[in-house]
Amino acid sequence: MSPEISSSRNTSPHLIVALDFNHKELCLNLVKQLDPNHCRVKIGKEMFTLFGPSLVEEIQKCGFEVFLDLKFHDIPNTVAKAVTAASHLGVWMVNVHASGGSRMMVAARESLDKSSHRPLLIGVTVLTSMTSGELKAVGVNRSVDEQVIALADLVLEAQLDGIVCSAQEVSAIKEATKHQLLCVTPGIRPTGSAVDDQRRTLSPSEAIVAGSDYLVVGRPITQADNPLKVCEAITQQILEAKK
Repeated sequence: MSPEISSSRNTSPHLIVALDFNHKELCLNLVKQLDPNHCRVKIGKEMFTLFGPSLVEEIQKCGFEVFLDLKFHDIPNTVAKAVTAASHLGVWMVNVHASGGSRMMVAARESLDKSSHRPLLIGVTVLTSMTSGELKAVGVNRSVDEQVIALADLVLEAQLDGIVCSAQEVSAIKEATKHQLLCVTPGIRPTGSAVDDQRRTLSPSEAIVAGSDYLVVGRPITQADNPLKVCEAITQQILEAKK
C-alpha cells in the first residue's frame, strides 16, 4: 500500500453524504449547503447514469472529495478499465463487488496501482438491505455474518484498501482481518431517524465505537430542513465517540 493511501486512512472528515437525487439542481443546491470540512460525498448509480462524469467534476470543483459508488462487477479486464476510468476523474474512492472474485479485484487493484491518481479501492461485501433468507435465495448458504467475513478475507488477499459493510459487522471484520482494512459503513441512522430500506443499522456513535472508518448517511441529511446542521451534529458525535 502506498504512503498516500496509508496517510488517507484516518483523515477527516469521516462522514460521507449519499447524494441520491434525480434532479441535478436539487443535488447541487444540497451540496452548496454543505461544508467539505465536515463531509465527503457519494455519487451512486442513479445520479451517474443521469448526469455522468460532468457532475463528479462539478462537485469536486466545490471542494468535495467524491466516493464514486458504482459497485463494479464484471469480468476482470472490464472492471480494471472501469476503475481506471474512475481514477481519471480524480475521485477519492471507488468500489467493486467482492463477490466478483479474487481475479477481478486483483485486476482492478493492479490497474489503479499504475494510475497517476490512485483512489482508495474498496470491496462491497453484503448489501445492508439483504437478509440471510435473501442470500439463500441466490444460492449462498452461509449466514450474512459468515458471508461478510468470507468476502472480507478475499478483499484482504486481493490487497484492496477496505470494504463496504454494515456497522454491525465491523468488529468481527476488524478482528478477522487484523485491522488491515478500512470499513465504510452505510445504513447509519442518527437517533430518531427512520430506518427506511436498510436492515442492519447503527447510530454514528455506535458505528465509530465498533470501528467504522467512514460513515455513509443519506436521507437523514439530504431530506433535513438544515442539512449542514445535521452534518455538524453527526461530526460532533463522531469526534466524541473517537475520544
